[in-house]
Amino acid sequence: MDKGADSYRRFLDGEESAFDELIENYYEMLARFINGYVKDYAVAEDIAVDVYTYIIIHKHKYNFKTSFKTYLFMIGRSRALDYLKRSKKLKTVDFSDIENEISESAVPEDIVFADERREIVSNYLNKLPTDMREVLRLVYFEGLSYEETAAIMKKSRKQVDNLLYRSKEKLRSAMGKEGELLL
Repeated sequence: MDKGADSYRRFLDGEESAFDELIENYYEMLARFINGYVKDYAVAEDIAVDVYTYIIIHKHKYNFKTSFKTYLFMIGRSRALDYLKRSKKLKTVDFSDIENEISESAVPEDIVFADERREIVSNYLNKLPTDMREVLRLVYFEGLSYEETAAIMKKSRKQVDNLLYRSKEKLRSAMGKEGELLL
């Protein structure tokens, strides 16, 4: 069973500490995801809090058919897009804010090369259309399954599979020889 769904069931049964677990396990990830849309981390955190508030107010809306993380990201995406509509600014996903975890034992050269690699890939990703950036981000950066990504993007699993394939091909061709060295 999904760890988030288990915590949510316990929350529904009246265990308030279970909601704290949901916040602890997903808040930062949700805020980073939302920040990809709104490009303002303070706004992203406000929207993430709004998502959790929505969950408290509408306790029985979650139907346990998808993972809790997918449900959370679907609400977060919807709220982020609503925010963008209200602010009349269309912004794109920026991968430069995504932190790459590097082990503490890494040598300084490895850290520099990893930063350079991330910068180069980020520049090429920013040139892709929005749907292509989003599918790559959800699958590879957020670690979601194709089904979870399909639910968040409101597409079928097959559409996500095709979009992911086209996105990777377009990224490879755009990066050319430089990409062969990095990927």
